[in-house]
Amino acid sequence: MTMDKKKYDEALADFSISDEELQQIAADFEAEMQAGLSGKDATLRMLRSYAALPTGKEIGDFLALDFGGTNVRVLHILLHGNGRYEVVKKTAKPLTEPGVYDYICAEATAEEMFDFLAELIDETIDSVRSTTFLLGHTFSFPSMQTDLYNARLITWTKEFATQGVEGQVVNDLLKEALARRGARNVIPVAVINDTVATLLAAAYKKPNAYIGSIYATGQNTCYFEEFADGSEPPTVINMESGGFGKLRPTKYDERIDETSEKPGAQRMEKMVSGRYLGEIYGHALADILGRDKPFSFTSIDLSAIVADAYLDRHEAAAILEKKTGEKFNALELNLLQNLAGVIIARSARFVAATFAGIVRHRANGAAIKEQHIAIDGSVYEKMPLVAENLKKALDALLGDDAAKIHIFLENTGSALGAALAAAVSAAR
Repeated sequence: MTMDKKKYDEALADFSISDEELQQIAADFEAEMQAGLSGKDATLRMLRSYAALPTGKEIGDFLALDFGGTNVRVLHILLHGNGRYEVVKKTAKPLTEPGVYDYICAEATAEEMFDFLAELIDETIDSVRSTTFLLGHTFSFPSMQTDLYNARLITWTKEFATQGVEGQVVNDLLKEALARRGARNVIPVAVINDTVATLLAAAYKKPNAYIGSIYATGQNTCYFEEFADGSEPPTVINMESGGFGKLRPTKYDERIDETSEKPGAQRMEKMVSGRYLGEIYGHALADILGRDKPFSFTSIDLSAIVADAYLDRHEAAAILEKKTGEKFNALELNLLQNLAGVIIARSARFVAATFAGIVRHRANGAAIKEQHIAIDGSVYEKMPLVAENLKKALDALLGDDAAKIHIFLENTGSALGAALAAAVSAAR
C-alpha cells in the first residue's frame, strides 16, 4: 500500500506549531489563569492546595504516604534541612493481590482499605508508640480541598471502586484506621496531589523553584501563587492544566476526543501526554495509508521510532511493519520518522507555552527573575526530542529571559513532597 503524500503533507503541517501560534497559546493560557483565579468560567481549575513552599529549614522525622495508584508506599523520612534528607525506612504493597485480597473493588469497604494503609504505616514505624509522627499524604485522585488537611474525595478514578470513600475526608478515614490499630501517635496533617508534591520537593532542594509539572501518562502543572493584590495567602495552585482548552486540535485529536471516556474533557492532556501520543500517531498513519481504523501505537513505540539512528532504520521499520502489516522503503521510513518527531515536538512546544504563561503571570509585568521549573515523568525523562524542544520553545517564547529559566528532573516528589507538606504544616 502506498502512502498518500498529500495527506502526509497536510498532517505534517497540522502538527507543526509556529512560534507565533505558540505566543498566542502562552497568552491564552495566562488569560485562563487569571479567569480561573477570579472564579470565572475557565478551562483551568486553579485549585488551592493550601500548601506553602518549604524554606529549606525543615528538619525532623516525618511520614509520607504515597497513594497515587494500586501500589502504595509509606516512607519514614528524616529531613536534615537545606535540601538534605534520608529515607529511614520504606514499605510498599499493592492494594490488590489476585486471589488473596482486593481493596479497590466495589465489594471492598473504606474501613478495609484504610485499615490496610494503617497496617502499612505501622510496619514502617516498627509499631513504635513513644514518638509522635506527623504524616503527609500524596493522594492523586480528584478531591475538594478546603485546607491542607481536609481533602474530600469527589470521585474515584483509575478503576478504583472501594465503597464508602467518595464524599469523605480521606485524612479522617486514615485517622480512624490508625486509632483502631492503636497508632494514635501517627497524626495525618496534610494532603497534596503529585504535582504539588513535585514542586515542594524541588523547592526544598533548589532556590527559586516556583513551577512543578507532571509530564508522563498524564500531564498537569502547579505553581506558587503570591496574589499580588493581597487578597489571599500565598499558596501552591494545582492548575489541572491538562484541561486547558485553548489549543488548535487536528482532525486526529478530534477523533481521539470523540471516542474517549470523557469527550470534551482534558483537551490538552489528550494532545501532549504519554497516554495519547502513540494514539495520535496511529490515527494519522491510518489516514495516510487509507485505512478505516487507527493503528495501535504506544508512546514507547513512538520513542523507539524517533530514536532509530541507523541508516536503514531497521528498528523503526520492524515496529511499523508489525503495527501496520506494511513494508516501507527508506524514503517512506524517513517520512514516518519525521511525522513521529513532529507529534512529539508539538507536545513539548504546547507544554513550553503553558510554562511561559505561568512565568509571565508570576512576573506580573515586572522583569522575569531567575527560577527553576521541576518536571517529573517518563515523557520528559525518557522520550527523545522532548527536553530539547521544550528548551527551544522557551527560547522562542521568552527570548533573552529564557536563560533565567532552569528546567530539571525531579523524581523524588511524591514521597519527599508529602513529608515536606507535613513539615510545612507543623511550622504554621
